[in-house]
Amino acid sequence: MERESDPSGGWRFAQCFGDKGEVEDITEADIISTVEFDHTGDYLATGDKGGRVVLFERNESKKGCEYKFHTEFQSHEPEFDYLKSLEIEEKINKIKWCRRQNAAHFLLSTNDKTIKLWKVFEKSLKVVAENNLSSDGFHPPPAGGVHPSLLSTTPAVGSGSSLRLPKLQHHDTIVAAVPRKIYANAHAYHINSISVNSDGETYISADDLRINLWNLNISDQSFNIVDIKPVNMEELTEVITSAEFHPINCNNFVYSSSKGTIKLADMRDSALCDHHAKHFEEEEDPSNKSFFSEIISSISDVKFSRDGRYILSRDYLTLKLWDVNMEKKPVKTISIHEHLRSKLCDLYENDCIFDKFEALWGPDGNKVLTGSYNNYFHIFDKEDDQNVVLQADKSAFKTKKAAGGKKGKGAGAAGAVGQINTDNVDFNKKILHASYHPRENTIAIAATNNLFIFSAQNAAGVPTL
Repeated sequence: MERESDPSGGWRFAQCFGDKGEVEDITEADIISTVEFDHTGDYLATGDKGGRVVLFERNESKKGCEYKFHTEFQSHEPEFDYLKSLEIEEKINKIKWCRRQNAAHFLLSTNDKTIKLWKVFEKSLKVVAENNLSSDGFHPPPAGGVHPSLLSTTPAVGSGSSLRLPKLQHHDTIVAAVPRKIYANAHAYHINSISVNSDGETYISADDLRINLWNLNISDQSFNIVDIKPVNMEELTEVITSAEFHPINCNNFVYSSSKGTIKLADMRDSALCDHHAKHFEEEEDPSNKSFFSEIISSISDVKFSRDGRYILSRDYLTLKLWDVNMEKKPVKTISIHEHLRSKLCDLYENDCIFDKFEALWGPDGNKVLTGSYNNYFHIFDKEDDQNVVLQADKSAFKTKKAAGGKKGKGAGAAGAVGQINTDNVDFNKKILHASYHPRENTIAIAATNNLFIFSAQNAAGVPTL
């Protein structure tokens, strides 16, 4: 574990999980594919391409914001669809926590086809501490009110006086994970999103062409609430890229498309929500139109603010902030990859133009987070337009440490946008997945197989909003 600090933005590198250093040494199964804090922020879950889920628990014995290993379990296994001759990867696409109601944790995890509801709980292991074979000899029972046949020092055959019932004793406490429900065979295409409703009883799952509504307690039945599949697949012009429930109103949800549109739907209108209640789309500037326009306008992630007033969307070049009451254009557009506009042809050839970056809200509703290349990620404050750039890279921390702790350009430190080296971009290092703590300025960043924890703290070492 390494520790470095940087004064810019008050952000501080707190922790790193992951052993392997070089990208060449990392196996595909070790790459983290999703990160998610629970509703309290005391627990953190990661899923990887090997189908494993790892849970971390906040270390209360430490002064700052640190986490320790809690448990690990295999959530999904590779499968083969014999009807379609299709391999189904074990990669975990999304993890969502259900609100805690008792001592156990419940969380949903999904790969391309199957969603599972896991129960994670502490289980007491008991061993047999005493039984009939461990007797240290015969002890005659007391004489009062006992049958005469049992008064002799030698027990009568069949009397059962020397029989001792087994006794169990606590041996250890382990963290167990068991699948409570398996929601399968409801998606013909790859699942890209799951979102738990504010009612705590239902959730939605979205694939390329459909969104299904589930009851957490019913695994063999779901309701199709959005279906954009055309009668003739040759007429297909867009796919669903992300979906999320409203944080307060259990009847509203939002979903985005590859055409750069965001649609807000109300389940009270009709059983099938193909006719959206609101449509958010910004017309493209004709001067910027190119062969790649449709690809870079595709929205990779969409998120409601915690009060449900704003919607955050991420496409390849920008981060956009929408007011739910204003559909024509976003209230703010934040440039992330404008310096890559001249390199779109190269990005298309190496498939990086299809990278799906996530977008996140901070707990105060003012800060937003998204990732970039070279393991950079951006934290914006929508109130004062402050832009903090951090880098989640072990090699950068080592370079900075070797330089005597002096702040260098992009050396694992927070800084302004101008400090990013736009000429030498490593497209193999990218921050696609992250999670923001629900109550404080702490973030978890997935960088290939490493999990980085950053925290904004005051002088007393207490995380602040």
